[in-house]
Amino acid sequence: MLLLALLFSILIASIGAIGFVSPAKLFHIVRRFQSSAGLYAAAGFRVVFGLSLLFTADRSRAPEVTRIVGIIVLVSGLITPLFGVDRFRRILDWWSTRPPSFQRAWAGFALAFGLLCAYTVTPCFQF
Repeated sequence: MLLLALLFSILIASIGAIGFVSPAKLFHIVRRFQSSAGLYAAAGFRVVFGLSLLFTADRSRAPEVTRIVGIIVLVSGLITPLFGVDRFRRILDWWSTRPPSFQRAWAGFALAFGLLCAYTVTPCFQF
């Protein structure tokens, strides 16, 4: 689970970095989730990531923070399908009309979030 949490953290940070450099590329990536299958895939990703954070929390650098973030991510994954594809499209359309600085700020948050998660789960590795 630790390796999974680290890989998901790096993936989130990478997507955030892509969006920070090029919001249009991030928009292109997110557009692929505009279907029922895509929404369920995103929900599954969040559920697995949340569970991986919860299972590695005890051995992390910040166990309580990792546990809280894991719970938030897990719950967000469980409620993601309730959003529906139409609401997701409206949110994405709204987000795409915001200025690039706004989009970069959100991508920067994803980058920071991914790096924070990666940082908290790395002490479990014994080299």
